[in-house]
Amino acid sequence: MRTLRPRVRAPRGLLGALSAACATFALVASLVTAAAPAQADTTLCEPFGTTTVQGRYIVQNNRWGSSATQCVTATDTGFRVTQADGSTPTNGAPKSYPSIFNGCHYTACSPGTKLPARLDTISSAPSSISYTFVGNAVYNASYDIWLDPTPRTDGVNRTEIMIWFNRVGPIQPIGSPVGTATVGGRTWEVWSGGNGSNDVLSFVAPSAISGWSFDVKDFVRETVARGLAGNDWYLTSVQAGFEPWQNGAGLAVNSFSSNIETGGTPGGDPDPGNPGGTSACAVSYGTNVWQGGFTADVKVTNTGTAPVDGWRLAFTLPSGQRIANAWNASVTPATGSVTASGASHNARIAPGGSLSFGFQGTYGGTFAEPAGFRLNDVACTTA
Repeated sequence: MRTLRPRVRAPRGLLGALSAACATFALVASLVTAAAPAQADTTLCEPFGTTTVQGRYIVQNNRWGSSATQCVTATDTGFRVTQADGSTPTNGAPKSYPSIFNGCHYTACSPGTKLPARLDTISSAPSSISYTFVGNAVYNASYDIWLDPTPRTDGVNRTEIMIWFNRVGPIQPIGSPVGTATVGGRTWEVWSGGNGSNDVLSFVAPSAISGWSFDVKDFVRETVARGLAGNDWYLTSVQAGFEPWQNGAGLAVNSFSSNIETGGTPGGDPDPGNPGGTSACAVSYGTNVWQGGFTADVKVTNTGTAPVDGWRLAFTLPSGQRIANAWNASVTPATGSVTASGASHNARIAPGGSLSFGFQGTYGGTFAEPAGFRLNDVACTTA
C-alpha cells in the first residue's frame, strides 16, 4: 500500500545540554564522550524520517497517507508510536506504515544488509518479531516481504507479501479471500489482489499474534507456488510495523530481527533439509526423568565459522510427550514437531560458542529422546 517515495536523510544524534559548571573545552569533550553510550531514544516526526537501530535496521516514520502529525520513537531494539493524529476512511488506504526493516526501501538500505538477494540462493531467512498492541485504534500489525524480478533498491516492487499478525476494526486486506493455507505451522486466511502498482498476497492470522519466530522463506515459497513470483526473483526487504487508519499511539515493535542465510546456487531452490550440505552445529540433550514427567537441558554449539543469528532449533518430540514450560527459549508448539528460538538476550550464537535452554514436560508410555535436531534448517550432530 505504500505508494509515495520517502525522503531519506541521515539519522540524527541527540546532544544533551552541558552544565554551566563545565569550565574547559577538555572537560566538555570528556563529558560528551562518556555520555555517548547512553544516548537517548530518537523521536521522528518528519513524514519520512529515518534512523538506525541495533546498528543494522532502519526505523522509518513513513507517514504517507495523511497530513496529520505522526511521531515514532526508536528504541534500542525497535520503536513505538508516540503520536498518531488524524484518521482515514476504513474502506481506503491507511494513514501510514511506521516500521522497521532489513534491506532496501526507496534507495534507503539498512547497514550491512545482504539484500537484495536472489531467492534461489537464500537457504533460509529467519526472523523474529514482538509487538505491543492497543485497543483504542483501527490498524493492522503487518509484516511486509517485498519481491521483484530485478535486484532493485528503489521504487515499488512487483509483489508484496503481507502477514497480518493482528487487525483491529473494520478493515480488510487488498483484494478478496482465496482460501486458507498452512505456512510456518500456522493456518492463515489468504487474500489476493493488487493496488494498481503491485500484486499483494496477504496472510491473515485468525487471532492476534503478539510474537513469533519464523522463516520468511516459507511465505516466499507459498507465493512462488501461487505464481506471484519466481525462484529467479529477488527478495529486496523485510519490514515489520503497523498500518493505522485511526489513532495508533502506543503501538510498538518491541524487538525485531531478520537474517538472510545464503548457500544455494542460482537456478534451483536449495535443499531446505540441509542447505550447504554440511553440519555446522552440535546438540547435547540431557534429561532428568521420573514417572510421567521429565526435564530436558539442551546445549546448542555453533561449530561453524559464522555467527548464527535468530537461531531456531527444530526437533520432534516422541509420541506422548508434551512441554509444560521452558526457560531461556521459546519452544512451540507443545507437542509433535517443535521449534525452540532464542530470546532477546541470546538470539546469537557466535562461532565456536554455545548456549543452553531447557524445558519441563510430561510423557506417557516409555520415555524416549528426539531422534535429531536442525539448527536454522541445518542438521546437527548429537553428543
